[in-house]
Amino acid sequence: MAKKNLKVISLFSGAGGLDIGFDRAGFKTAVAVELDPSCCDTLRTNIPDLPIINRSITEVSAAEILEAGNLEVGEAALVIGGPPCQSFSLAGMRKGLDDDRGKLLFEFVRIVRETLPKGFVLENVKGLTNWDKGRAMNLLIEELSKPIVFNGVVYKYQIAPPRVLDAVNYGAPQFRERLILVGNRIGKPYEYPKPFETPHKTVWEAIGNLPEPDQPSETAKRVAGCIKDRIEKYGY
Repeated sequence: MAKKNLKVISLFSGAGGLDIGFDRAGFKTAVAVELDPSCCDTLRTNIPDLPIINRSITEVSAAEILEAGNLEVGEAALVIGGPPCQSFSLAGMRKGLDDDRGKLLFEFVRIVRETLPKGFVLENVKGLTNWDKGRAMNLLIEELSKPIVFNGVVYKYQIAPPRVLDAVNYGAPQFRERLILVGNRIGKPYEYPKPFETPHKTVWEAIGNLPEPDQPSETAKRVAGCIKDRIEKYGY
């Protein structure tokens, strides 16, 4: 598949961290869906030509996403995203599927099933694996594995066993464990990347050569001052 055809539908895009990684791997985000307006501003600054739907995914149809990304059903290479993780995080109250944010996992499933990408990558916290003895994880895999009939053809996603990966093992100067779930409908077995054999990178090695920072701008001060409000509105 030519790189120009590796189009991505990005859900729960945040400031675009996952998109940057896929861009560096040869993919191109065709459309992003993100609720937080501050994150959307960041996306527009860094990816000026990216179509962004600034609404809750619960209010957005698959048809609208496809239209915004100039895509047909089945054309996207991937749907990617990290649905809100607070409901499953070990640092939170762990209400899981009893929390509206936890139920957003199945909005990811809906968009995958209705846009029919060739594959998907879902990222979330480690705590999703053991919430309610694995019930959420099992239900998620069950829903993603159900056959899909489109234009008389039956499609089914082959899902690799979920894996918890630690970013520090792949060159990031941070211990950050995240659950990764990968699936595809083209019959390709998937193997998760092996950890680097090199020593862990330190923060100084990563950013120690950056110049001294400027004084924070008025915009930075404004954003810092609204963090509490954003947590109350968006949960992070």
